[in-house]
Amino acid sequence: MPTTGSLQLIEAVTERLDGAPVGERRRWSDEFKERAVAAALEPGVNVSALARRLGISPPQLFGWRKAFLKAQARDVSPGTPVPMVEIVVGGVIIRLSPDLDEAALRRIIRAVRTA
Repeated sequence: MPTTGSLQLIEAVTERLDGAPVGERRRWSDEFKERAVAAALEPGVNVSALARRLGISPPQLFGWRKAFLKAQARDVSPGTPVPMVEIVVGGVIIRLSPDLDEAALRRIIRAVRTA
């Protein structure tokens, strides 16, 4: 029976690529994960670039960050008061997280004043 398809040759490579992790699976300490996530949550941080600097894949760091934020949200029950800073600008009340960075606060106040 004649065929009209094409033939493809697939070569299996058994050597490790340069820079590939050695061992079956890398295990990261909780301390390393906490430091990496804390750095990833800093304002203006490029998470992908940070992950590459740390020698981990960007999806790994995004996953750790997502898990941390999910756990943090779970830790705050609906009736738990959340710390807030209240600022009144021109009769407008602005409630903010106390850890908001100064640049973001300036943008918010500028936007309220010009509105």
